[in-house]
This record gives sequence, structure tokens and C-alpha cells, in this order.
Amino acid sequence: MILHLDCPMGLAGDMLLGALLALHPHREDVLERLNGLGLPGIGYSVEERPQGLHAVVTVYGTEEGHGHQDAHHHHHHTVEDIYHILDGLNLPAPVRDNARAVYGLLADAESKAHGCTVEQIHFHEVGTLDAVADVVGCCLLLEELDVERVTASPVAVGGGTVRCAHGILPVPAPATAFLLEGIPTVSGPVERELCTPTGAALLRRFAADFGPRPAGTWLRTGVGLGTKEFPDRVNGVTAHLGTP
Repeated sequence: MILHLDCPMGLAGDMLLGALLALHPHREDVLERLNGLGLPGIGYSVEERPQGLHAVVTVYGTEEGHGHQDAHHHHHHTVEDIYHILDGLNLPAPVRDNARAVYGLLADAESKAHGCTVEQIHFHEVGTLDAVADVVGCCLLLEELDVERVTASPVAVGGGTVRCAHGILPVPAPATAFLLEGIPTVSGPVERELCTPTGAALLRRFAADFGPRPAGTWLRTGVGLGTKEFPDRVNGVTAHLGTP
């Protein structure tokens, strides 16, 4: 199977997770498997909306992006901590290897952004359990959907500034910019961060080509929605699944 991603509003882990869940013919079964993986404190569910599917990841009962970052259970993780979590999950070996590779890319980009070694990185924005859940879910679904090749449109990165743990930075933030090196991007269409480090790392790991949707027989289409909502446009990624 070939998967093509249209990214006019960038890409985040939950957007890709929602799009892949929308493509899966047995969504409830795969949600049950995701919830049975043993990720600490994690719950997976979906919200069906007129524009598409929103993947909801909760950490100790609170949805990602909705204020749990100050709760007492929210810790920083080293990349070795995350590898330890991944190695403890009941995952097929290719899925675990891909999830580890995505986090290796994230750690490398964060180390470049902070001018330190990979071992010294403590993940603030991307290393929390909700991002682990997004990465694991995306890697598992790509395996389940038998995706052999991923292509994507140029990726919208947004604009303006973003507040990180180390202050206010231009969009795309440095770690995201490092991950997007060599990947076609466009600015806008809104003054917000549209492509997250997790989304950029997933693209770097899986996407082979960037440009228009290639020729093929397209069998299913799914739209995965982001957390942010905009009054004049759908904040989502459209995934097309088919045969080349």
C-alpha cells in the first residue's frame, strides 16, 4: 500500500494518528489494542466530527494540550527513559524499531537545538507520555495498514512565534526546523505553530517523496483533525491510502 499525506495545515502526532485511525477498517479493534499496550496512564479514543476524526489521547485522564503539563505526574524524560518504556510494550518488532527511530530523530534534533549531547536531553515538548502515545499509535497503524511507501505534500509550518520551555522562539522552533531540513515546506497559512517536532520526526522517518499525490488507485481517504480550531479552515491532515 502507498499512503499520501496532504499537509496544508502542517502535521502533528495526533493529526496523523486520527487520519490513520480514520483509514483503518476495524477502528474499535485497534483502539482496544492500543489501550491494552500498557502505556502508563494513557487512554486512546476518538471524536467523530463533520470534518474528520480527532484522535484523543488522555494522560491520567487529561487530554493532551489541555493543561496537564503542570500536574504532579508530568515528568521530563531522557531518550533512554523513552526507549525503556517502548521496550516494555507488547509491540511487533518493526513497530518498536520505528518508534525508537522516531525518538532517536527527536533526540538528535533537540540536542542540536540545545547545543548538548543526546544523552543530556530532557524532553520538554515532545518527550511526554502523550507524544509517546502518538508515535506508538502511528507506527502501529502504519504497520497494520500494510503501508510500504509514504509520500506527502509540502508541509505548512505556520508562522509567528511559539512559547517553549526556554522562552519565545520563531516558528518553526529550532528542533522542528532541524527535523524539516531537506523537506519542502511553506509558511502560513496562519500565524501559529502548525508542524510540531513529533509531526516533523514522523515525516522524516516515513516519507520517501514530497510533492503532488502520485498516480495510483486510491481506495480510502481519512482526515485527522488537530486540537486547535480555526474559524475559516479545517485544521487537519488528509491521508489517502491506495496502490501505486
